[in-house]
Amino acid sequence: MTIVTEIKAADDRELVITRLIDAPRELVYRCWTDAELMKKWFAPSPWTTPEAKLDVRAGGANRIVMRSPEGEDYPNLGVYLEVVPNEKLVFTDAFTGAWAPSDKPFMVVTITFEDVGAQTRYTARVRHWSVEDRDAHEKMGFHQGWGQCATQLERAARQL
Repeated sequence: MTIVTEIKAADDRELVITRLIDAPRELVYRCWTDAELMKKWFAPSPWTTPEAKLDVRAGGANRIVMRSPEGEDYPNLGVYLEVVPNEKLVFTDAFTGAWAPSDKPFMVVTITFEDVGAQTRYTARVRHWSVEDRDAHEKMGFHQGWGQCATQLERAARQL
């Protein structure tokens, strides 16, 4: 059984979820860093992820496209700030490729992967540029959407 636990946010601009995933952290991390695997889980169903381009290194860019059930594409562009294999990913939408500033920075995401026996404690900590951005993200369904994606992530990791 998978349990979602919310962690107390450090401040009023942060949203956090954590989940115990029934898969080794190396496989959970791989699902975050392999573009073909990311397409299987990144968008909450019935949304899809038709495109994922990842240059997983500090300073490397990513482009992940989420597609709505109506066929509308929502590109997500960002840059990795920190990469610690099998432990931590930090990325932001404040920059696009080659450190070009984005039109509207929204968040910095820290994903951590910790061993808990044969399972992984997966934590997504999302810091927003403003309280208004945090509130908007929460109203968009942060907890439900990121929670559903964590379920899909677990399924993808267990299939490896």
